[in-house]
Amino acid sequence: MGRRQGDVEWGTVPELVRAAAERYGQREAVVEGRSRIPYAELGERVERAAAACMAAGVVKGDRVAIWAPNTLDWIVSALGAVTAGAVLVPLNTRFKGREAAGVLQRSGARLLFVTGTFLGTSYVASLRRADVELPALEQVVVFADSAPDDLRYRTWKDFLAGGDTVTGAEVRARAASLTPADPSDIIYTSGTTGRPKGAVITHAQTLRCYDLWSELAGLREGDRYLIVNPFFHTFGYKAGIIACLTRGATMVPQPVFTADTVLANIAAERISVLPGPPTLHQSLLDHPARETYDLSALRLVVTGAAVVPLRLVERLRGELGIDTVLTAYGLSEASGIVTMCRRGDDPSVIATTSGRAIPGTEIRVAAAPGEPGEVLIRGHNVMRGYFEDPAGTSRAVTPDGWLRTGDVGVLDPAGNLRITDRIKDMYIVGGFNAYPAEIEQLLGLHPDIADVAVIGVPDARLGEVGKAYAVRRPGATLTADDLIAWSRRAMANYKVPRQVEFVPELPRNASGKVVKGELRVRHGK
Repeated sequence: MGRRQGDVEWGTVPELVRAAAERYGQREAVVEGRSRIPYAELGERVERAAAACMAAGVVKGDRVAIWAPNTLDWIVSALGAVTAGAVLVPLNTRFKGREAAGVLQRSGARLLFVTGTFLGTSYVASLRRADVELPALEQVVVFADSAPDDLRYRTWKDFLAGGDTVTGAEVRARAASLTPADPSDIIYTSGTTGRPKGAVITHAQTLRCYDLWSELAGLREGDRYLIVNPFFHTFGYKAGIIACLTRGATMVPQPVFTADTVLANIAAERISVLPGPPTLHQSLLDHPARETYDLSALRLVVTGAAVVPLRLVERLRGELGIDTVLTAYGLSEASGIVTMCRRGDDPSVIATTSGRAIPGTEIRVAAAPGEPGEVLIRGHNVMRGYFEDPAGTSRAVTPDGWLRTGDVGVLDPAGNLRITDRIKDMYIVGGFNAYPAEIEQLLGLHPDIADVAVIGVPDARLGEVGKAYAVRRPGATLTADDLIAWSRRAMANYKVPRQVEFVPELPRNASGKVVKGELRVRHGK
């Protein structure tokens, strides 16, 4: 029997893990290669990881970060840290060392779990090269067979062995000391200033929102869920791991997205649930060898994070026979979920809107009915605030609890929300939010750049990409290719501008702000 809506609504993540281990027992919880971990064993592994965290000195409220791709180790270490009372800080796997170090510094993380080499990059080496002071970071646990010869670094195996001195009773007592109102994680999201801000979300918010998500999506016990969405993102961690725990679905984490691997996994593991950005589903539909794979088990797709073409919804239903295709809208400051379509909605509603407010929340648009305006939301999903940033929190959340999303949208008479623009100039590259101010800040570090502005421009494959308008320093001979190549070394790939245009000066208004509307007109938008 699936979990009833509401019976975890005010609980904690460790309570959910323990309940799932007891309820779903020998049902497969995680499949990774040849490893098939039942729910009972997952519960034991999480408890052991929690013991290791406690032995390492983690106390309730400490921040513990994780910088790794979608793997079983991510699931176990993250849930273990939260069970030990820590507040989880997931780091984007596309970050370069300096970007990761910046979030570690701002969050004051005491412990970091980090992957070994991933996609040919040593995350440990890039972090050590970042040359950022991290006085709070006491230990780094490496998911590998070896770790640097440095007192702060340990292997995952050695770290787990250190927990043998902590009893199960002590772990359960620590978990029991947590309350639903305690923070469970801090999701860092860049704002218009370019400085990442950490949205603090509680245990109760996490469980309530993703019990609702599971209910609205129709996730059920026995579903097999391919989690391609990165765990560092709410869509991967909460709509993935947490949702599966609430329903007893099987998690199949995929660390790297390639259409070939997704198709192979769907066929081999009889995948029934595949959330992801529209680009993921488009690549599967258009794959030349699609017909050679058995995709008949697929029954549920949830998408969002970008414009969803009506044709895509129709093809998913018609060509792949998927019963349920839904779209949703969310942001980190609202626990990752604000609106969602409902099963049975017309395909045109699913393609042109992000659905209606989830239960227990309100949406209003700061404009006349039917006109576009800033989207404001209020309800149980709104963050407790930005971590150690009361000024930023007061700018984002009104005294009566309305969250200013920075997104422009329109509400139709049925309450369906259509996002039309972004006040913050944020654009979406293949499902990843890209923030111009942050990218401009990084580009400004180049010694030959005097001034720079970035806008999002249409791209056939990724939806949108960045275009930089740059002013060279006097005497500089920097080319567009030079700046793009430099950017690839300095920032995550989705942030790298795909186009660069050099200009004598940027258009600015009387207060000195760049007039990006003029740049969009110049590009031909």
